Amino acid sequence: APAPPPARHLFSDPAEVEALRRNLLAWYDRCKRDLPWRALAAAEPDADRRGYAVWVSEIMLQQTQVATVIDYYTRWMQKWPTLQALAQASLEEVNELWAGLGYYSRGKRLQEAARKVVSELAGQMPRTAEELQKLLPGVGRYTAGAIASISYGQATGVVDGNVIRVLCRLRCVGADSSSPAVIDWLWDMANVLVDRSRPGDFNQALMELGATVCVPKSPLCGECPVKQHCQAWRRKLFGKAPSVPDVEDCGVGDCPLCPPATEPWDSSLGVTNFPRKAAKKPPRAMRTATCVLERRGCHGAPEYLIVQRPSSGLLAGLWEFPSVPLAQDLQEEKEREELADYLQAWMGRPMAAKGLQFIGEVIHIFSHIHQTYVVYSLHLDGDVTLDPALSPSRWVTEDEFHASAVSTAMKKV
Repeated sequence: APAPPPARHLFSDPAEVEALRRNLLAWYDRCKRDLPWRALAAAEPDADRRGYAVWVSEIMLQQTQVATVIDYYTRWMQKWPTLQALAQASLEEVNELWAGLGYYSRGKRLQEAARKVVSELAGQMPRTAEELQKLLPGVGRYTAGAIASISYGQATGVVDGNVIRVLCRLRCVGADSSSPAVIDWLWDMANVLVDRSRPGDFNQALMELGATVCVPKSPLCGECPVKQHCQAWRRKLFGKAPSVPDVEDCGVGDCPLCPPATEPWDSSLGVTNFPRKAAKKPPRAMRTATCVLERRGCHGAPEYLIVQRPSSGLLAGLWEFPSVPLAQDLQEEKEREELADYLQAWMGRPMAAKGLQFIGEVIHIFSHIHQTYVVYSLHLDGDVTLDPALSPSRWVTEDEFHASAVSTAMKKV
């Protein structure tokens, strides 16, 4: 069995834990941001509505910045203020409202889980982190802990990206913070620290600290309410934490939470020595040929053909211009031919590649894909019969296109 980490990496002094809780909560009460989901969670007397309001915010905030989420959240709660309202919505409506927020499977899973609560749980949200995680699709350990602590007062910790950064700096955790073993230790720390009387506020305070003060690149250590508990800050200030063993004295290579011996403390980085992560894989490059098919509508305005993507995988269920993945390093003429063949299958009539007008390229970065869309246009005369056996498709005006469930990438196209 691996050796347990030395006490210097843990929160083993009850007096220090009490002081940290007190200082952090006092700062949060003074400085917290006014956010719509916080107002709803504080004012909503109905426990199920309160849990739902927090749940929606936590799903939206995964991988997305607060400033972006606020408008989406406000529109969502106006349209579907309850679980029951969301359960009755169509996936198309959900995708339309979610369009531009990214990671579209989040909205789909949120609606699936809402339907499950209504149909199988009599409309009542589970009340503990354990039950939330077990019973609701798309609700993981973090989201369950956030809902249970903020909505229902369960004294359980949470660990997200902001909390990882704060805890790693508070206790000089220099091992790879994305590894499962280190994440488990951080959860243990979060559960020790969480304030028993105000768990929801404490967890939000810890996340708020990471989002506004203990930020990745230029942390505002002078404004930090818990800097006196921060070993990384002490190390930066004094070169070595006073009366505490140095990182290098922590077990000579077998401490599960120390940085590897090959990555010693870099004094130029200071607090930002922590956390450390394994190097990210570079996103894979993909090329896709996309055709904006245009026809004259019955009222004279141009209309464009959009088709629906498959119900699983990247951008599941969203609408796009007809598109076909390309092999890398194809000549432009060959790319044009591939797209013409694809369109011919759609329209059931010969399609001359030379009729496709090259417009340009659009680059869009997904989290794990560097996508290049090679954009062509084609004006069609007369009506076109599309093969009904293929994906759902429809003709839309420009306004209808922007109101549809289309990705940010397609709006760029």
